[in-house]
Amino acid sequence: MFKNLNFAINYLIYFFSSGNKHSVHSPFIYDLVTKVINARRIKPEYHTYELIRSKMLKSNAEIEIKPIGASSFAGKRKLSDVVKLSAKSAKYAELLERLCAYFNPEFAVEIGSSVGMSTMYQAAGIKQGYLFALEGNHDSIKVAQHNIEQAELPQVQFREGLFENTLPELLNELPRVDYVFFDGNHQLDATLQYFEWCLQKAHRGTVFVFDDIRWSDEMFLAWNKIKNHPLVTVSVDLYSMGIIFFRTEQEKEHFTIRF
Repeated sequence: MFKNLNFAINYLIYFFSSGNKHSVHSPFIYDLVTKVINARRIKPEYHTYELIRSKMLKSNAEIEIKPIGASSFAGKRKLSDVVKLSAKSAKYAELLERLCAYFNPEFAVEIGSSVGMSTMYQAAGIKQGYLFALEGNHDSIKVAQHNIEQAELPQVQFREGLFENTLPELLNELPRVDYVFFDGNHQLDATLQYFEWCLQKAHRGTVFVFDDIRWSDEMFLAWNKIKNHPLVTVSVDLYSMGIIFFRTEQEKEHFTIRF
């Protein structure tokens, strides 16, 4: 009950402090809001991905979830329950696709792919590059790989293992990172560590997206530390997600946008 009340209070604070395109004076953020954040449109491929979601929600299969990070959802779980609790909703998954399509990353990384719903949407927006999807759960990654094959998205490459191992290994292989979606191990120290590692391969055009920034007090603290990092110039708070940029030509500014 207390947690639900806390979420409600946090949302009200966000809602009354958030703005829309008319409250934005930065041309870059105005374009981001109008062309990406609020530009919802149905694309044919979305139907394919939602059919895959629907099949998983009807499945009686069980998968093993390892006790990784801050999750309390470990053990044998129904695939349908995993999808309900961990897969991004269509609204946010479509936003991820639009972000990828708009910024057109060549080297994109997803930290925490679960069963691949967000992976499919992001990959759909990456036409000329690669999406490296990291996942620590063996059963989850098998489901995600099957979904990616069904969706016919060859630009996805999966890496299985603990993020503290797979992420540094991957970053050592890549010349840079153009886009990173942080959605794994929702703990303060781990989130800040992954951010610092990815920061070493970031450039002025890199986009970092953080999921569940209000999932816990730890995650909200991590978000605030990250957006105030000296190298971060612009942040966008969408309540459940946060986006940061390293545009050196812009003065540091934080935006809270209603989504």
